[in-house]
Amino acid sequence: MTITITVAIIAALGSLATGFIVGKTMTKSKAKEIDEAAKKEAELIISKAKTEADSFFEKAKAKSESIKQSKILETKENFIQKKAQFEQETNERNERLREREQQLKDNQKNISRKIEENSRKEKEIELIRTELNEQLELIAIKKEKVDKEHSEFVKKLEQISNLSAADAKEQLIETLKKEAETDAMSHIKQIMDDAKAKANKEAKKIVIQTIQRTAAEHAIENTVSVFNLESDDQKGQIIGREGRNIRAIEAATGCEIVVDDTPEAIVISGYDPIRREIARLSLQKLTADGRIHPARIEEVVQKTTKQLNDHLMEIGERTVIDMGISGMHPELVRYVGRMRFRSSYGQNLLQHSRETANLCATMAAELGLNVKLAKRAGLLHDIGKVPDEESELSHALLGMKLCEKYGEHPAVCNAVGAHHDEIEMRYAISPIIQACDAISGARPGARREIMESYLERIKELETLAMEYEGVEKAYAIQAGRELRVIVESGKVDDKRSEELSFEISKKIEDEMTYPGQVKVTVIREMRSVSVAR
Repeated sequence: MTITITVAIIAALGSLATGFIVGKTMTKSKAKEIDEAAKKEAELIISKAKTEADSFFEKAKAKSESIKQSKILETKENFIQKKAQFEQETNERNERLREREQQLKDNQKNISRKIEENSRKEKEIELIRTELNEQLELIAIKKEKVDKEHSEFVKKLEQISNLSAADAKEQLIETLKKEAETDAMSHIKQIMDDAKAKANKEAKKIVIQTIQRTAAEHAIENTVSVFNLESDDQKGQIIGREGRNIRAIEAATGCEIVVDDTPEAIVISGYDPIRREIARLSLQKLTADGRIHPARIEEVVQKTTKQLNDHLMEIGERTVIDMGISGMHPELVRYVGRMRFRSSYGQNLLQHSRETANLCATMAAELGLNVKLAKRAGLLHDIGKVPDEESELSHALLGMKLCEKYGEHPAVCNAVGAHHDEIEMRYAISPIIQACDAISGARPGARREIMESYLERIKELETLAMEYEGVEKAYAIQAGRELRVIVESGKVDDKRSEELSFEISKKIEDEMTYPGQVKVTVIREMRSVSVAR
């Protein structure tokens, strides 16, 4: 409304100004007319503006009243709602307060009851304490009396026995010590028997399961190979003029060729089985071709050597594939193939390694260890027996060096090096490899010992047992797997015989190397003979 009036006033002032300016330029008469007309127009505009302003004011007043009423209603509704909510919260709070008050009352009652109980118990404890003090006083009096009587009794005993208390105490201690030793030996024997029973049960279970799941044919390798001929006429061709052919074969292969009276056969002698195989295959090709002379012999031996090396690689690859082993260095694979032509105590090395690997895998699975590492270590444990070059190291340490050189796992390297106790066992699979190697070698019929070493071991067993006092005779039986010890009944009692069997078995474990186990049996016999005449 104010804006409208202002606009009207400004318009009137503008008209007056316009009239004033026009009046200056016109004549006075015309200026007067124009001035009157301008005044009328200004009044008209002002009147119209007042009318519009009054109308706008009325409308604004009505609208404002409507908004006011709406706001009042909304405020009342909010107030009623807030009031209801406040009353509800107040009621809930009051209810919680009443519940809390009731809990406090209950707690107060409980506390009061507990206080009463504690007071009663304190009275009872005080009463018990008083009684205990009285009893302690009585006990002290009685103890003093007993000590006095004990002193008098000890003096009387010393007078009767002619022994002082210290001497009697010493004799008593000595007697108790002997009884304790006897009881301890009995307990030790019982504990060891129980442990052996349980250990043997579990060990037999695992070993039997392992052996039952492993079946293999074992080839017997010797230091000689026999090459069969179609006829004895071929012997002359092989010998050649003045023996040139046979010397060329021996020079090229490094083996000795023995041509004797054996019909249709030639003996190839040599400690290296691979060289014997090269000689055998070369002779086979030469006899089939018929062209036998030094130049041809050299050529055939070279080709055969290359073919055999390829064959060794093929054997190694087939072996690791059959065993489920992957990621092995090609040189180690070739060494695995070379084991096919190596034997140990008459047992084929490759078959022994495969058997050991299978045993290790089975035993590792039974014990919850890494089966793949155990099988890998079992296959490679004797890899040091087939190197290309001779070494001063033992086969176990050499095998460990080869495994380390070609990137095998540290557990595998340690198991290979420690399977003969030459280094410390640092992984759980190491004793498994050692045990399975012994199982494979100790199986009846697996190996053939040299007679000299066998007799030496038997003699060493008997000599070891004879070193103990009271031993009359000692006999190694069951191919050195059992030792019977006969003792003198007058010098060795039953208790000492048990101790003696244990001591001998421990000494055998510490000082001797043997496959499998050695059972020690101590025999004590008392005979009383009289003749009736």
